[in-house]
Amino acid sequence: MSVSFPSSRSLIEILDGVDARIDGRSDVSVRGMTQDSRSVKEGDLYCCVRGETFNGHDFLESAVEAGAVAVLADQPLENVPSTLTVITVPDVRAVLGVIAANGFGHPAEMLTIIGITGTNGKTSTAAIIASILEANGDKVRVLGTLTGERTTPEAIDLQSILHASVLAGITHVVMEVSSHALHQGRVNGITFAVGVFTNIARDHLDYHGTEENYFAAKALLFAPGRSRIGVVNIDDPRGQLLVDVGGIPMRGFCADDAANVETSVDQVSYSWRGSHVIVPMGGAFTLMNSLAAITTADVLGIDIENIVRGCAQLQQVPGRFESVPNNEGIGVVVDYAHTPDGLSQVLQSARALTKGRVIAVFGCGGNRDHGKRPMMGGIAASLSDVVFVTSDNPRTEDPRSIIEEILVGMSEEAQKSAHIEVEREKAIASAISEARRGDIVVIAGKGHEKTQEINGVFAPFNDVEVATLALQNRKGETS
Repeated sequence: MSVSFPSSRSLIEILDGVDARIDGRSDVSVRGMTQDSRSVKEGDLYCCVRGETFNGHDFLESAVEAGAVAVLADQPLENVPSTLTVITVPDVRAVLGVIAANGFGHPAEMLTIIGITGTNGKTSTAAIIASILEANGDKVRVLGTLTGERTTPEAIDLQSILHASVLAGITHVVMEVSSHALHQGRVNGITFAVGVFTNIARDHLDYHGTEENYFAAKALLFAPGRSRIGVVNIDDPRGQLLVDVGGIPMRGFCADDAANVETSVDQVSYSWRGSHVIVPMGGAFTLMNSLAAITTADVLGIDIENIVRGCAQLQQVPGRFESVPNNEGIGVVVDYAHTPDGLSQVLQSARALTKGRVIAVFGCGGNRDHGKRPMMGGIAASLSDVVFVTSDNPRTEDPRSIIEEILVGMSEEAQKSAHIEVEREKAIASAISEARRGDIVVIAGKGHEKTQEINGVFAPFNDVEVATLALQNRKGETS
């Protein structure tokens, strides 16, 4: 979308700190900026961003017709009107954040911003940090998977959100920082007060290509000038590597920081520095997420009383080991786990919480990393007593083909015993119907999502709602 600056800015103002060549009028006044030619407004700077399936340079004509007064490009342009100012840079994406920050008056400098990166746990860690900050009396905004279309907004939108946060009196922004965002420079123009590393495991190889590239993107959050201090999980070997080679001050945290740990379906409690911490969220992984959060709070100088109070006041994080209440004597947990490591963690947590059976319901997203599918099949088969393989968001792929790739990772015996149900709603209902008292049903992969994407259509679908209905129907069947 097009964003408007608080007031018109000169081209020289918004290009401060940017290595650029200007062809045309350099005294032009810019009212706002956008990377979407369809949203250009009169007086805008149009930024030619390259996407996976498009090239913004190809839409220059429509941007000019809509009123763009300047264009930002990183390749030669043809048929440029003489009235248009052309700004040429080596890489458009790399400078968007800086230009937008200039246009909005550097809002990040007026906020305390905490950035969280990692494969798993970003959303939960962000929620716990925000709860602690609120207990400390701070006014907080959270940006992440639960708040927008992207985990981390595009650079222009992000600076607009930060500006709006300043106007709203926000003091702290807690944001999830994805590997895509770091690689694409979406957080350029921001210096984080604290950068947090939760963990790393296989994910997003469809974009990054290799696990090394994926980690390298995550590590960018801990580069000098990007974050002032890092809070890092040193139980993760890559986290320890960050500490060993980091160019900024680092504070490590690990499971041994906690003592007397107790875990249930809806709570984790432990001792930390002599204080009793209660986090009303289940799952063994909550221990590490909360340690990341309280270590961050400690780095920020928050006293222990508010840290403990903030943890205790945490509200349910949608789709993160979310327990679906029922009177059937079974556990039903919905979790966003959509990576091999995430699925392994949630199933191990379920196993530790029951003497009954663990029943897993999961699938894999379409048009994403194919390599993780058999891995997740093997994990589900080894850590569950009963497995239902179903659809996640198949997108434009045949869901049956995705399921076949998942099954490859299972033994022949496990393949024969697995329940195959393409329709996710039926799979969830069948799993809940299958459960006996004392069992736990883990519904993994979609978590908080409100839709299911099939062939470009986003149909309403929420695992918690589907599970709730299935529980009601089960009650009717057994009454």
